[in-house]
Amino acid sequence: MKVIDFHSHYATKEHSLYSRTPLEEIELAEKQYGFKKGELNRTRTEEEMIQDLRKSSVKVAFDIGFTMGIPLEEVKRLHDYAFYLHKTYPDVILGTWATINPETGLKGLRELERGFADGGIIGFGTMGTALNIPPSDKLFYPFYELCIEAKRPALIMIGYTGWGSGVPGGRGFLLEYDHPRYLEEVAAKFPDLVVIAGRPAWPWQSEIIAIMRHKTNIWAEFHGWSPKYFTDELKHWIGHQLQDRVLFGADYPMYLYERLFRDWELLGYSQDILEKIYYRNGKKLLEGLGIAV
Repeated sequence: MKVIDFHSHYATKEHSLYSRTPLEEIELAEKQYGFKKGELNRTRTEEEMIQDLRKSSVKVAFDIGFTMGIPLEEVKRLHDYAFYLHKTYPDVILGTWATINPETGLKGLRELERGFADGGIIGFGTMGTALNIPPSDKLFYPFYELCIEAKRPALIMIGYTGWGSGVPGGRGFLLEYDHPRYLEEVAAKFPDLVVIAGRPAWPWQSEIIAIMRHKTNIWAEFHGWSPKYFTDELKHWIGHQLQDRVLFGADYPMYLYERLFRDWELLGYSQDILEKIYYRNGKKLLEGLGIAV
């Protein structure tokens, strides 16, 4: 079965999510979340990474990760690599989410525009907790407006995050800014914007279910969690009223595809619903925006 993965990370050592993360933070996260040593920091050569995707019949939208907090010139360098990969391996790479700090203003907006023109940027991504700025802040408005103009989606992270987790004070990061109330404000203010809610919204699971039922320009992908840990309420709604707006998100290489496929299939959904989650819903969303799958 073909699969469209709306959120994973580069596995190459130079560009992985954890290449810019202190080792002690990686080890703390592994211990906190029950991963074996090294599982959060799996690395692959470029060729091995591409083979992983082809073996699993996956086409992926990558998130470089942590680029909101680094200088824009460094972000541009990382984007150039993403553009190269998109052009070199179009069979398995959809593009990259541009997670640009909105405080960069016009310069950041021009970089997003450059990525849309190149084709290597699939959409704009952000996480309120990482910036300590809610995604409904007016700083983001020009970025959302550009997404609408370019017919590209916005990926907004919600729910619990590993940023600052497990240490006193959470390194100053506030979970509040990943509450789905701010995503709802964005969807209400910009009804022409395709909004993708990233991650399960735990502990605010009921809220995002209600918000998605109310506002049909919101879709959801659940990277970073095995589906066996979803709440019973979320499992129910995925199989019922939300089944046409649920997308697959993996968080590869932290989670390997074979494990996630197995865990999804153990939930007991029909083959029709699984095909929607894995591929058909994503194809419908992307083709509606004019993005080739």
